[in-house]
Order: sequence, then structure tokens, then C-alpha cells
Amino acid sequence: MKEAEPVIFVIEDNKLYNNLVVKHLNNNGFKNVIPFLSGEECIVNLLVQKPDIVIQDYFLEGMNGIDVLKKLKVKFPDAEFIFLSGQESMEVTIKTMKHGAFDYVIKDEAAMDKLVDRINKIMAFKKLRKNNKMLKMGLFLFFIVVIILVLILHFIFGK
Repeated sequence: MKEAEPVIFVIEDNKLYNNLVVKHLNNNGFKNVIPFLSGEECIVNLLVQKPDIVIQDYFLEGMNGIDVLKKLKVKFPDAEFIFLSGQESMEVTIKTMKHGAFDYVIKDEAAMDKLVDRINKIMAFKKLRKNNKMLKMGLFLFFIVVIILVLILHFIFGK
């Protein structure tokens, strides 16, 4: 069964950097990438798509990245967030993680490759979570069938 293509939102107010991120992701096999130039633009367009992954800058004009994360997490609790920022402050990194970010990537020469790596990790975690949920459901159903069979056998032979 083919894995579903993740919907990736890129929220970056620098248009050139936004285009760079989108092109890099497209070149690495991620075709469902939707760019936004602000958090407000993203929130206004939420009815169009549900994000699996949100890549965003920390400092955005208008709403900052934490505000966007909080609003999107309410509507899409399963969405994962990667902050992509020039801020090298450990305090900023910790703040994003405390609010539920999956990771924080500093804009440097390796940032684009790190993004691809983090997206692949997120997709692997999501697949593992899904498989785990299916396994639990399978075990639950197995035990229900066993209990029903035991009750039937008890009813038939227990008299």
C-alpha cells in the first residue's frame, strides 16, 4: 500500500527563502507543498487543506511562529511543526519545543538537507504510530473473538 503524500505547509515571510524551501522539498520528492508568506495567510486558507507538517519561521510579520503553532495545533493536533529560523538562541529553541514543535532547524548551509531529514523522521514516526494503533486494534479484536468462542463453547458443552 502506497504511503499518502504528506501535506506540507511552508510559512516563511521572506519570499525568496520561501521559494527556496518549496523548490528543495519538491526536488526531494515532496510534491504537496503549500507556501504561505504569513501566519495569517495560512490560517485564512485552512479550509483548503489539512497540514501534516508545518515548516515555519519563528519571527514572522504579524503573528509569530508560536502563535501560529498554537492556533494550528487546536485545529490539527496531529500536525507536526518544524521551526526554520535564523535565531540561534537556545531559549527560542526551547520555547518552540515546549509549545509542541517536533524540531528546530537553524537557517544555515545544511538547513535544507536537515528539513528533508526531519520530514522523513516525522513520516516514519507517523507510520509507526499508525502501525501500533492497527496492532492494538487487531489484538483487541482477537481477544473479543476468543471470548465469544469461549462463551459459545461454554454454552454448548458446559451444560
